[in-house]
Amino acid sequence: MTIWAISDGRAGIEAQAVGLAEAVARQVPAKVVVKRVGWSGRTGRLPWWANWLPRRWLTPESEIHAPWPDLWIAAGRATLPLSIRARRWSGGKTYVVQIQDPRVPANMFDLVIPPKHDRLSGDNVLAITGSPHRVTAARLDSEYEKFKDQIDALPHPRVAVLLGGKSKAFDLSVERAAQMAHQIQLPLEQEGGSLLMTFSRRTPEPARALLTARLRHLPGIIWDGEGANPYFAFLAAADYIMVSEDSTNMATEAASTGKPVFILKMDGQSLKFRLFHQELERQGAARPYGGAFHGWTYEPVDETGRAAAEVVARMDGRGKPTPR
Repeated sequence: MTIWAISDGRAGIEAQAVGLAEAVARQVPAKVVVKRVGWSGRTGRLPWWANWLPRRWLTPESEIHAPWPDLWIAAGRATLPLSIRARRWSGGKTYVVQIQDPRVPANMFDLVIPPKHDRLSGDNVLAITGSPHRVTAARLDSEYEKFKDQIDALPHPRVAVLLGGKSKAFDLSVERAAQMAHQIQLPLEQEGGSLLMTFSRRTPEPARALLTARLRHLPGIIWDGEGANPYFAFLAAADYIMVSEDSTNMATEAASTGKPVFILKMDGQSLKFRLFHQELERQGAARPYGGAFHGWTYEPVDETGRAAAEVVARMDGRGKPTPR
């Protein structure tokens, strides 16, 4: 089987398409090809219905042309004009999966995989908790080995802090960053643990600078964005994981480890994210952070594997839902 994992190349969006593609490839023999869609001029900003001849406006590097894949997995708004037409271009050969809520009729695709908090339903809709991702036990072990020399000597409990930043619904002000630093510092000092902190590209620089200044005296690693990214090594090494409430991807990845996940409050609010965090709480994976670390156990959340199994089953049955 040939699988295309298609996105506009943004890291968080691409990880969803590639993560699901790789999960399918772990269940059936397959070759995964990553495609990054680029549009000439402002074409990519057009709504899907206004982009009549989408392949004409693609950059050459996009390479969206025959031979068509057996399975097309796409994520992100930039892919919609292509995903909607992929079945016709392939003469029905290609099975088309669109991740996230496409905000167009779901019957334009073979299968839509949105997060549950988008509250989308239908015969060809498989709602999952969070988003597909690339975290597996093998990958965590492999990534840990790259940073083993830096992490092995760090004291327990090791606390991974995964921070996002500014988005439509959330922000991270200096004031909130100061409160966050205080909430992290006190229990770590009391328990004699270590800090594994990483920021995203969305983290505002003033908040990043303040958190770094307040917490750099603690044992551990605060990744400054230079060199290899220790994100997956941090997930592997952590005893506890803290995730800012603005990121579906990071919270879902953290919940796949089976380790206690604490949700850090940001500035702002969102009903969708509140529903998402409530779903993680129902599954036993996450709790709001109250200023202290404590452990618990739960079955690791493997929604990527569940989605992959459903894709394989529906391809075999060409669209029929798996019997429950």
